[in-house]
Amino acid sequence: MDYENINIGLAGFGNIGSYFYKILEKNKKDIYIKTGKIPNIKYISARNITKKRKIKIPRKKWVKNFIDLSKKDDVDIIVELIGGSDGPAKKLVFSALKNKKHVITANKALMSKHGDELGHLAEKNEVNLEYEASVAGGVPIIRSIKEGLIANKINKIYGILNGTTNYILSSMERKNKSFNEILNKAKKLGFAETNPISDLNGSDSASKLRILSSIAFNKSISKNKILTEGIQNINLTDILYAKSLGYKIKLLSISEVKKNKLMERVHPCLILKNSYIAKIDGVLNAVVVDGSPIGKSVLQGEGAGPGPTSSAIISDLCTVLKGEVNYPFGVSFSERKKISKFDILNHFCSSYLRIEVKDQPGVLSSITKIFAKNKISIKNLIQKPNKKNKKASIIIITHENIEKNFNNLLLHLVKNKFVLKKPTFIRIETV
Repeated sequence: MDYENINIGLAGFGNIGSYFYKILEKNKKDIYIKTGKIPNIKYISARNITKKRKIKIPRKKWVKNFIDLSKKDDVDIIVELIGGSDGPAKKLVFSALKNKKHVITANKALMSKHGDELGHLAEKNEVNLEYEASVAGGVPIIRSIKEGLIANKINKIYGILNGTTNYILSSMERKNKSFNEILNKAKKLGFAETNPISDLNGSDSASKLRILSSIAFNKSISKNKILTEGIQNINLTDILYAKSLGYKIKLLSISEVKKNKLMERVHPCLILKNSYIAKIDGVLNAVVVDGSPIGKSVLQGEGAGPGPTSSAIISDLCTVLKGEVNYPFGVSFSERKKISKFDILNHFCSSYLRIEVKDQPGVLSSITKIFAKNKISIKNLIQKPNKKNKKASIIIITHENIEKNFNNLLLHLVKNKFVLKKPTFIRIETV
């Protein structure tokens, strides 16, 4: 039989690395049928080689120094599963590309920070840099934009890019439980890390959005500060009020070009409960690409975990095995230009506010005057008194206005003598 063995150096052997190893070994025959090549994990490097593992790895496969993987003559592909934007992952990937090795990575932090340099290096050395697993795991969004939607001019891309936060928000609503109760449950189920701060504060989603923006709009990766707000301050009270008003709360990542300028944002949104994205619950991710001539195209699936991530890595591996050397970001480095930042203060939206106030005469009049002073008109207003504690909740849905006016509104509300704490402010998004 005429075949060619392709050797892989695997860096990182945690949950993802070990699962990928197992799945690759199991599916070698299918991969050979589809690509004409047999992938072989020749070497493995991990932080702790002596750690007890369920999979037995022959001693000859272990390499103590990860950087050596990129210098071995009998390695064709490096699979980087170390993680982190800098340190070992950065050193390994740069070294591998310089040594003309193909690279497959699941590292969104690395790609969002150094993707332009890495892509240029891969292009110069005529090797692949593949990173499907860095965004939305089992959802093939990167390949879809670069290949399946190649004939489309994309205007906007948005969706749910973090399964942990989606699980928390949807479970709070479904189970009528607090943020902390659901977060602890998510940790026990393995849906949240021990320290899930990058998920909760939106930075994980922001890294993924930078990557998608670059591919969707054929631009270099934005170094702009992205409007990023997480879900740490989302209260069950707000979820229930939103539900009563016909909305759901989701953490959305949104990128669009407005007046030839890029606007990227990650924040909780109220969206109509009968919209498509509102129905994506649990740990699922969903991405909507709005382009011409296709209109809206939707991809959804599991975004994290060993299964979806390994699926994406193997998809990238098959691209390399087929000998398809392509531009890492869909177009050549020279064609990818910088794009100016859209001033977020000029962004228009309507909003939801919950204002906790003292329950006494004159409060409502005082609050509505602040709205009028900041040129913000009120669409709906609900007042919920708590006579026992001499407090009240004022829930307001506004008409559309600019971000700058909402910022000023919040500053004035905080200073009002009747307002007990910083109001909850959530943008309303039409999706």
